[in-house]
Amino acid sequence: MYEHIEVILPNLKRRLSGVTATLVRLLPIQAKSMGIVAVGLGLPDELPKVSICSLFLMDKKKIRVWHARRNTEMLLGLILKKIFRKNLKLVFTSASQRHHTRYTRFLISRMDAVIATSKKSASYLKSSSVVILHGIDTKKFYPVVDKSVVRRTLNVPDCTLIGCYGRIRHQKGTDIFVDSMIELLPEFSNISALVMGRATNEHHAFLRDLRQRVKQARLEDRILFLPESPVDKMSNWYQVLDLFVAPQRWEGFGLTPLESMACGVPVIASDVGAFDELIEEGKTGMIIPPGDKLHMVRAVHSMLISPQKMQDWSIRCRQQMELHFSIENEVNSINDLYRSMLLDGTARIS
Repeated sequence: MYEHIEVILPNLKRRLSGVTATLVRLLPIQAKSMGIVAVGLGLPDELPKVSICSLFLMDKKKIRVWHARRNTEMLLGLILKKIFRKNLKLVFTSASQRHHTRYTRFLISRMDAVIATSKKSASYLKSSSVVILHGIDTKKFYPVVDKSVVRRTLNVPDCTLIGCYGRIRHQKGTDIFVDSMIELLPEFSNISALVMGRATNEHHAFLRDLRQRVKQARLEDRILFLPESPVDKMSNWYQVLDLFVAPQRWEGFGLTPLESMACGVPVIASDVGAFDELIEEGKTGMIIPPGDKLHMVRAVHSMLISPQKMQDWSIRCRQQMELHFSIENEVNSINDLYRSMLLDGTARIS
């Protein structure tokens, strides 16, 4: 019953995370052309998957790819391969932009292939790797002809909108965005800002402080704090925007700029994560130093006073996403790597 399985994608963390979201986003498309299943915790019912127990029942002769994205998943793959003698080719994806621990380096050194999600991530690896950038489903994330219609549907102001989406915490730089908007908005009467995301318990005080700053500036009706949106509704929230800001102080990769640009919205982003590999400086957005309010204010101001530039960059954003950052490009690159390993155990990618 397991003969059709060529690739196994483990997910050994129940709580939703960026790693889990990546697996859920890619697997349905990957499975259209290969026998791929997931195994583990916290996965949607509609995904093709098998139980952890079933891994030990699979025959030892058939070669399969085991694609890990966490230390625990690399370890389980090694146990299945070395102790239970399963014929596995082990792949690890690294999005980290910091030096790995000795334990992680040990696990990575036992992999047959390593994928880095950006050139920066690759630079922290001691092992050779292939760089495969994340992509976006450009059929789900796309520009709309009339933003006003979507704004009415979402009950947000029908004016120039600047957005900052993601978890609300110091690491994500939400405070830099809010402080920048507090400084900028009094100069422009027809502009509002949207802050959307979730603050976990340990960051509730941080969010309360941001709300208090906005209240003291008397901008509660123009800097709006919105609850986290379901994933399947997020495209609408980008479609209402004219400009997106990604103010992170640190980021592993960061998908929000891609989602924004796929909807034809230019991006001002901190120089963290893979942002400088995603944004075409001066054509689809701008890169600024992380944690720097002065640079953010200047960058946003330069966009607001030049509507034509914003429109030109909007068109360029969509073109770049379709050409270079579609989810199909990402899936094809990963599946090509799988196929090369299934053929002869090596990791080649064109």
